[in-house]
Parts: sequence; structure tokens; C-alpha cells
Amino acid sequence: MLRLLLLQVLASCLWLGHGEVVKSFASCSGFFYKNSPPSEALHPQNPAWICQRYNNQYHFATLYDRNRRIPVYSAYIYRPGSDKRPHTWWFVEPQLISKNNLKDMERESVLIDQHGFTIEDIKGSQAVLDDYKNLQNLDRGHLSPNGHQGSRDSKTATFTLTNIVPQDSDLNRGQWNIYESKTMTRKSQGCQTTYVITGAVPGNTYVASGRVNRPSHIWSAACCLVGATPTDAWGVIAENDKNQVENLKLGELEDRLTALYGGKKVTLFHSACPRK
Repeated sequence: MLRLLLLQVLASCLWLGHGEVVKSFASCSGFFYKNSPPSEALHPQNPAWICQRYNNQYHFATLYDRNRRIPVYSAYIYRPGSDKRPHTWWFVEPQLISKNNLKDMERESVLIDQHGFTIEDIKGSQAVLDDYKNLQNLDRGHLSPNGHQGSRDSKTATFTLTNIVPQDSDLNRGQWNIYESKTMTRKSQGCQTTYVITGAVPGNTYVASGRVNRPSHIWSAACCLVGATPTDAWGVIAENDKNQVENLKLGELEDRLTALYGGKKVTLFHSACPRK
């Protein structure tokens, strides 16, 4: 009996270690106001907590759904800069594949040519470039957009497939783009620090031969600070098949997400951020 118990404990430890990025956002908790991530109501069955690291630096944080191969949300600090959108390649997350010493996001070709992984190794844990080829009326929609980042490295880091969902093309290029590029600029005026969390509600359909979930909704929330005090907060949500964005108060967005997640209470920010 003791031997069987020891074997069960060992198996559990091996499972927990396999393909694990980090066990929490402890290394990059600064992307959340007061180091407080959203509630566990958003957690998928097989989550990965990713501190998105490029060029030996963290740029934002992502909760990733390994089974659906989409991010649940990405959290970042709104710091739009004058650098142009980088001409870059797309990255994947090596630490989702298996335990290894590669801490930075990397290109598929580098992982295959220089580190001995196969494309099947990569595909087992996350979306790959082939999943986003030849999609009809869908774009690679960023949750943490490059236009909300300041430095060239931070902009480049947003081009990882662990930060991407299949997003309706009209929405991505239309009203969602207006929100990202114009509404955020207007609403964040006067904010000294703006914390942002942008997410996707899993849908009932899949693309890429059933590999990648197509979200039913895209949403975003922001908490504005003047000095150390939250003075404003807001949210938006959009159905992922319509070119419409609904503007909400933070509390209204949390209530909407609570309903979409089956009644499990969703909180996105620390309680100090205004809900009304």
C-alpha cells in the first residue's frame, strides 16, 4: 500500500511538471494592479501561466488554454509609443512543449533547426502558424496589441501565437481597431498608469481542423490610476461575428462575463478599481 501511494505521488509530481510554464504570475505580477490577477472563474481545465518573455525581459502576462489553444486573457500596462509596428516573425512558447531551459519565446524554425524539436512537438501544446493559414474571414487577433506597447521589443513580443485568437476580420479591422487606437487614447488621457486585461470567451466552434477554438466574444477592461489611486475603470465586449463593440462600466463587464462563464463570479481587477 505504501509503495502504491508513493507511486501515485510521483506520478502526480511528474504530471504537474510536464509542460509547465510557471505555476502563477509571481514573476510578472506587476502587469496586474496590486499584483491581483482575475478570479479563477476564468481558468480553463488545462491552464498555463505565461510571463511573456522576449530578449530576456518580461513584456506582458498571459493565461493560456492548452486544450483550446487560445489565450484566456493577456494583461499589460498601456504604454503606447511612437515606434512603428515591427516587421517581424511569429513566435511560439518553448516551455509549453516540454521541460527545457528555453525561457524566451522563439520561432518555430529555430526550435526545429537549432533545438531538435519537431513540428508535432510544438503542435501538441499550442497553436502553430499553419493553424492560421487559409482561414476565411478571420484574422490573427492580438489580445495585447503592439500599438499599446512602447518599446520595439515590447511591440515585437506581442507577435506570439500564445497572444492570438481567431478574430472576425471585420471586427478586428473595424470597431475593435477603433477601440484600440482611438477610444483607449481618449479614455486614458490623464491616467498616469493604465492597467489593461484583454480576453476571449471560448466558443462552440473550432478552426484548423478542430485544433483552435474560435471565441464567442472578445473583451477588454482597463483600470486608470492617477498617482497610486484608481480614478476610473471601463470595459468593452464584442461578439466575435459582428463588427460592433459595446462600451461598459467595469462592473457591467464583470457581470456579463459571469453570465458567459456559467455564473461563476468573475472579477478582473483588485476591488479598489471603480465598478460603477
